[in-house]
Amino acid sequence: TNPSTYLDRLPANFAASRQGRELVLIAIAHLARDDPQGAYIRYLGLNDRLSAADRSYALGQIAWQAAAKLMPDANAWFKAAGDTPMSEEQAAWRVRAALRAGDWKTVKAAVEAMPAELRNQPDWTYWLGRAEAALGNREVSRKAFERIAGHPTFYSILADEELGRTFTLPKKARAISADELEQTRQAPGIQRALALFRLDMRTEAAREWNWTMRNQDDRFLIAAAQLAQQLGVYDRAINAADRTRSEHDYSLRYLAPYRDRIEPNARQRDLDTGWVYGLMRQESRFVTAARSGVGAQGLMQIMPATGQWVAGKLGMKGYNVGWLQDPDTNVMLGTTYMRMVLEGLDNHPVLASAAYNAGPGRAKRWKDVKPLEGAIYAESIPFGETRDYVKKVMANSIVYTALLDGRAPSLKARLGTISASDGSTTGLGSPAPGAGLGDE
Repeated sequence: TNPSTYLDRLPANFAASRQGRELVLIAIAHLARDDPQGAYIRYLGLNDRLSAADRSYALGQIAWQAAAKLMPDANAWFKAAGDTPMSEEQAAWRVRAALRAGDWKTVKAAVEAMPAELRNQPDWTYWLGRAEAALGNREVSRKAFERIAGHPTFYSILADEELGRTFTLPKKARAISADELEQTRQAPGIQRALALFRLDMRTEAAREWNWTMRNQDDRFLIAAAQLAQQLGVYDRAINAADRTRSEHDYSLRYLAPYRDRIEPNARQRDLDTGWVYGLMRQESRFVTAARSGVGAQGLMQIMPATGQWVAGKLGMKGYNVGWLQDPDTNVMLGTTYMRMVLEGLDNHPVLASAAYNAGPGRAKRWKDVKPLEGAIYAESIPFGETRDYVKKVMANSIVYTALLDGRAPSLKARLGTISASDGSTTGLGSPAPGAGLGDE
C-alpha cells in the first residue's frame, strides 16, 4: 500500500494496539523518504494519539529525510524529536541540518550526543571545535582542533588553520639507496605484481601489489613507490607512498605526472594547477586506461556524453568515444569541462568540483537560500560519494599547491562562501552530465 494512502485511511482506533501504532510509524518513515513535508502534515494529524517516544521517533525519521533533502525545517524537526535514539546516519544529518541553519548551540549538542566512536571522527571533532569557538569556549575548541591537526586531510588542514597554522609538507624521507631499491625490487610479491602489470592483467597485479604492501616498513613502501613511479604505474606508487607512518615522501604520495600535458592545458584555461591535479588524483590516480562502473574514462574520468558535448562546444568534428583513452585529448576535454563548470558556477572551485562528480544541476540545487560557508556546503552534500570526493579534491589541491609552489594557500579561503541560490538549476547551456555520477 502507498504509505500516504494508508495514513489517510487509518481507523480512528489505530492506536489501541501496539501493532497499529508501529505500522503508523513505519508508514510515516516510508513516506518521509520521498515527501518529508507530507509525512510531517500527516504526523500532525495523528500525534495526539501517539506516545511521547513514538512522537520523537516519527519526528526523528522526518527530520533525517528532510535534512538529507536540505530542507530548512529539518533543524527544527530534529529539535522537536528530542533525544530519540538515532542511527549514525541520522546523527550525522542532525549536525548537518544545524550547520546549514547556523545553529552552533545545536551543532555542539548534536555532536556531543553521538556515540564516542562517531564523535571522535575528524569531521565531527572539527565541527565540535567550531561550535565551541562560536560559543566562546576558546580553550575547549583549541583542544578539539589539536586532536585532529597535522595531516593532509580536509578537516585536519582546516583544524590547523583554526590554530593559526597553514599546511606544511612533512620533512622528506632520506633518499632510498640503490641497495634498498634493488632489495625491494627482488621481493617475490613485487616481482609477481610487476609480471602481471607487464601482461596487462591490471586487476590481478594491483591485488598482488596491495597484498605485498601489508605490514611493510616505511623504507620498503617508499622504495616500492619509487619503483612503481619509474615504471609508470602511478596508482600503485601513490598506494605505497600513502601508507607510510613516520617517514614520508609527498612527491610520491601526490605524484604529478604528465606535467607537459597538464600544466599547459591548465594555464591555457586559467585553472589552478593544484586543483586540476587534486581532481585528477581523485578521479583516476593517473591511470590513462581507468574506467569507472558508470563508463567515465581516462585520466580525467570523462563520461562519453560529456566528451561529445565538450568536443561539440570546441567545434571538434567526428567525435568518437575512443578519444577519451588518448591522454592528450582527455586532458584537453577534461580541463575545458572544468573551465565551463567553473564559469557556470560562480567561479567557485567547491561548486565546480561537486559538478564534476555529480553534474552542474545538482551542484546548484545544493546551495542554500542564504550564503553558506564553503566547508558547510561540502559537509552537507546529500550524496556520500560526492561529499567525500569534494573534500578530497579540495584537500588534494592544497597539498599539490604546496608541492608545486613551495607554500600552501589557505583551504578555508579557497572554500570561501557559496552564494545564495537564485532558484535556477541551469547555467551551462546544456544538461551535460558531469564526469562521475552523471546529472539528472
